[in-house]
Amino acid sequence: MILSTSRLQHIMTKQEFVYRVMPLKDKLFRLARRILDEIEAEDIVQDVYIKLWAKRDEIEQYRSIEAFAMVATKNLCLDKLKSKAYQNNKITDWNEPIESRSPHRIAELKDDVKIVHQVISTLPEQQKLIVQMRDIEEMDYEEIAEVLKMNVNAIRVNLSRARKAIRDQVIKTHNYEYHGN
Repeated sequence: MILSTSRLQHIMTKQEFVYRVMPLKDKLFRLARRILDEIEAEDIVQDVYIKLWAKRDEIEQYRSIEAFAMVATKNLCLDKLKSKAYQNNKITDWNEPIESRSPHRIAELKDDVKIVHQVISTLPEQQKLIVQMRDIEEMDYEEIAEVLKMNVNAIRVNLSRARKAIRDQVIKTHNYEYHGN
């Protein structure tokens, strides 16, 4: 089939793809990593890039390439979970150097981060994704709503519930540790 000249102008070139789509790699990986283990997350991101390249002639139709890529990543991850009956998601470590704090304080902070990761891993998938997108990726509510196909109020409610669950568990753990109960 021969494409018309006007149709050819809308096909994304390799350079445009590299410039506009490739910078999303880290964000897509973090989202996939939130749901799957590291190796599977890398595979998912590669699969998303293959799908995006295959759809490069249609990609300009989407209002946000980033949102489209995030939706594709989320859907492929959830498909992977369903197909494997993958139950125990691991949350990626946030190992940031904290040179200015005492070793004791650093240990406490690492314990808190570990607790937060554990609580996040027990959240429902939707809440887990919302926490990732809002608190880690710093996406705005409208972008999250577009990616998850939810309304903004539902995003806010789910995020509030997730944050409360995290906060309650951290407080409960601290109370247990400090009071010995």
